[in-house]
Amino acid sequence: MARSGKSEEKKDEKIFSHSRLWLYESCPEFYKLKYIDKKLPPIPVTMPLFLGTVTHEALEWLYHQVKHREVTVDELIEHFAENWVKQIEKDNIVIENGDEIDSYNKGVRFLVDYYTKNKPFNQNVLAIEHKILFPLDTEGKYKIQGFIDRLDMAEDGTYEVHDYKTNQSMKKKEDFENDKQLAFYDIGLRETFGKDIKVKLVWHFLNFNMKIVSQRTPEQLEKLKADTLELVKKIESATEWSSCNGRYCDWCKYKRENKITYEEFIKNYDELKRISLSLPD
Repeated sequence: MARSGKSEEKKDEKIFSHSRLWLYESCPEFYKLKYIDKKLPPIPVTMPLFLGTVTHEALEWLYHQVKHREVTVDELIEHFAENWVKQIEKDNIVIENGDEIDSYNKGVRFLVDYYTKNKPFNQNVLAIEHKILFPLDTEGKYKIQGFIDRLDMAEDGTYEVHDYKTNQSMKKKEDFENDKQLAFYDIGLRETFGKDIKVKLVWHFLNFNMKIVSQRTPEQLEKLKADTLELVKKIESATEWSSCNGRYCDWCKYKRENKITYEEFIKNYDELKRISLSLPD
């Protein structure tokens, strides 16, 4: 899950994340707008993204609570419901065809299923929202940052990276084997705790009440680092920024709905900013 916190970059240091790299590979023009121009339009939050955010927060709350006391499933759902109402009132959420009710009911089902399957929550939890940060190159100029939903330690000393997914479709086996996000977390843990530790990558697909487990070899992780460094350098030297024109791309959808080009948006954005700065307080 993407986090909204900003990376604290030092001079001559560039911090990337899985979501940032994914955006470049998906729509270079959107990447440029967000990370280089830093001039985003008021794009509303989609209901699937909102559902994922509130569900993640509920599970984060649950694991903080069970460290000190027993939590009932009713308390979990009550917390989810209160946070849902609070967030949906202040966030710019796109609600179409009554999908708020459908999404809310899905969230309740996700949490009830997860609670029932994982109670009494006696996992050895090391951290919630654990930050990882590691260099891609020997100079430390390029780094990868991420946040692990939940980090556990198994009885045999294996580190377990747990990630919650609210996707409506199930991934294929090769998708898990080639997943970069959790593999980045694996690299980050080895940078912190040692190259020889054992790490398991665990996905919780809440919509299917399923848990998928995978592992990476040291060779796979080294290749991922090398490939990612190559991608980062490609981004740094890019001079052309094509748009994907995808159906589900927020930026491309915004352009279609507002009948505007990238160049027109940048021009209008700068003009509006100039006018706002010239207005008296």
